[in-house]
Amino acid sequence: MSDLLGDSIEPERRRGRGAGSNPDNRFERLRAARTDDGWARESDAPVRTRVDIDSSRTVLARNTSPDVPFDRSINPYRGCEHGCIYCFARPTHAHLGFSPGLDFETRLLAKPNAADLLAEVLRKPGYMVAPIAIGTNTDPYQPVEKDWRIMRAVLEVLWEHRHPVTITTKGTLLTRDVDILRKMAREDLVRVTVSLTSLDNRLSRSMEPRCAAPARRLAMVRDLTRSGVPTGIGLAPIIPGLTDHEIEHLLRAGAEAGADFATFIMLRLPLEVAPLFEDWLEREYPDRATKIMNRVREMHGGKSYDSQWFKRLRGEGVYATLIARRFELARKKFGLDKDRVRLRTDLFRVPPRSGDQLSLGI
Repeated sequence: MSDLLGDSIEPERRRGRGAGSNPDNRFERLRAARTDDGWARESDAPVRTRVDIDSSRTVLARNTSPDVPFDRSINPYRGCEHGCIYCFARPTHAHLGFSPGLDFETRLLAKPNAADLLAEVLRKPGYMVAPIAIGTNTDPYQPVEKDWRIMRAVLEVLWEHRHPVTITTKGTLLTRDVDILRKMAREDLVRVTVSLTSLDNRLSRSMEPRCAAPARRLAMVRDLTRSGVPTGIGLAPIIPGLTDHEIEHLLRAGAEAGADFATFIMLRLPLEVAPLFEDWLEREYPDRATKIMNRVREMHGGKSYDSQWFKRLRGEGVYATLIARRFELARKKFGLDKDRVRLRTDLFRVPPRSGDQLSLGI
């Protein structure tokens, strides 16, 4: 259970964080609340990031969702220090006994043996190769990766096996691994999508407090494409009434940085994300909060979120159709409507280990 309690956390304690509260997770039978007895508390100190070990014995997650273009993924970390207030992955933290609020961005779990577990999976007889998606839930290049280097180790295993991978990130730490990515790109084994939400530094800093600034992400696109790594941009998410006016500007900036393709998803507010996001809106943009949420509900049949396949990512209705149309027109105008590089699966191999019996070559 979380040791950070409260439906509202003091601003000085959560400076540099996205969520303004740490509500109980939905699986707890007991509810806890902070009380002030007049004594100073050590717990009033600023909230720090804590990383614990994830002892899971599996690393490859499978899915059968018909509206996503992959069937397997890896998440080196649970929780994400980037602290994006809109992150649809926040509710997954409740399964760990933590809050989807501040806990999600401060109580992280790392999988230091992820590379070893992956190598075991890839060595299994009958393993069928298909691109592995990384960064679809939490960001593999969030700040703690600088010290843990889990993603680096995973990429090394993928390269050794000549296994295709797609990476989605906001973290400029990815450029640290350009030496591996460059080699994989030469064999059509990697594709990177850099997430962009806004070119407004103030807005970005508020809703994505520990992410790289927009200009730095665009510089990463430029560096990757110059290195020969197929790189696109993902407008993720488009927030109606807040960032939707930037669609064309974002696509133009991505194209000028050398992006090869572009994708988008609309704002998703499952479970606890909706009240956390609404609380943030009331704090940061009170004059637009009602209009924004009305637009969101308009796209989801009157609800904050509709989890139905093919509706959850784009929404439906007149406004959702308008956004999709604007995106397609601008994507074509700026040359970002090219087909994404098809990653190869025929190069897969299982490298020999010390002690393996070698073939006689007969």
